[in-house]
Amino acid sequence: MVGYRFTEYIPEKVAKKGSFESLRDIFLQLMVITGGDVSETIHWLTNLDQEHNLMPEDYGMGNFVEDLKDQGYIKEGNEEGTFEATAKSEQKIRKNALEEIFGKLKKGSKGDHKTPYFGQGDETTTDFREFQFGDSLDQIALTESLKNAQINNGTEDFRLTERDLEIQDKDFKAQTSTVLMIDISHSMILYGEDRITPAKKVAMALAELITQKYPKDTLDIIVFGNDAWQIEIKDLPFLQVGPYHTNTIAGLELAIDILKRKKNKNKQIFMITDGKPTCMKVGIKYYKNSFGLDPKIMNKTFNLAAQCRRSHLPITTFMIASDPYLKQFVQEFTQINNGNAYYSSLQGLGHLIFEDYKNNRRKNF
Repeated sequence: MVGYRFTEYIPEKVAKKGSFESLRDIFLQLMVITGGDVSETIHWLTNLDQEHNLMPEDYGMGNFVEDLKDQGYIKEGNEEGTFEATAKSEQKIRKNALEEIFGKLKKGSKGDHKTPYFGQGDETTTDFREFQFGDSLDQIALTESLKNAQINNGTEDFRLTERDLEIQDKDFKAQTSTVLMIDISHSMILYGEDRITPAKKVAMALAELITQKYPKDTLDIIVFGNDAWQIEIKDLPFLQVGPYHTNTIAGLELAIDILKRKKNKNKQIFMITDGKPTCMKVGIKYYKNSFGLDPKIMNKTFNLAAQCRRSHLPITTFMIASDPYLKQFVQEFTQINNGNAYYSSLQGLGHLIFEDYKNNRRKNF
């Protein structure tokens, strides 16, 4: 029988409070805050259980730890009685961050980036045009072409000519190379505000989004304190703040060096920071000044912004602070680079980064 059959909708069961799945998610959230220290995370979770009664009556912390081991989330470390996180934990943390920050997004097909150009591309559009010499045969829209032949020549003397052919256009796709810079200076945990954990979650969500939806894109992650260095995606959940100043110059220099080696035309830099540059390296020594905007450091930073502009490397700065003199620095830095700047709360950081990433996919820098 042709038609539709309607049945009662039965929603999926949600994990019960106190189940292994819900406790595991709390455990993984705490792992991000503790920087991957499994023993400290278990200690925190034990305190939370004592205060909020998280565990069921017939299920204790010892059972939970054994289940984490059995299901491959932790493993025994080199020292007796210690545990280490596994690759499965790292991947699950990134997926949780993706769902938390970009949870309203629908999973798409294999992700490349659309451009304003048409031709022999990758993705079929809804636009049709006349056949032109050099068009590929697989672009011919058979139904539209046959319809044109019937209209132009009739059905009795049916023939298909070149003027009847229609082509269905395809979008060209672009690849994008992104460098994400994360400030790990001491100010990211000062004044009782944890700024590094939201920054890590955003970075993990962006990494997971690109891996799943845009596999042809590249994402390189840089952290910068007194110096700058590159980290792997698997290290993101366990990134920690150090007793560092803010050497934005070293971060930008490393980002430029990385993007110079990329063959993509579309390149961009995202920078998450909460303060002004306070450090630079002169020879083998560090020049530091945390008081105000140091002209020596500012001039070098602005020179790098101009260099990025000449190299067609737009910088988008996400400033997690609202001090007026910091805004003045960011505005001047952004104007020199011709990039973008956002003054974001920690709560809205993820959506801002995604929107900027999505918009830049459509540009040809």
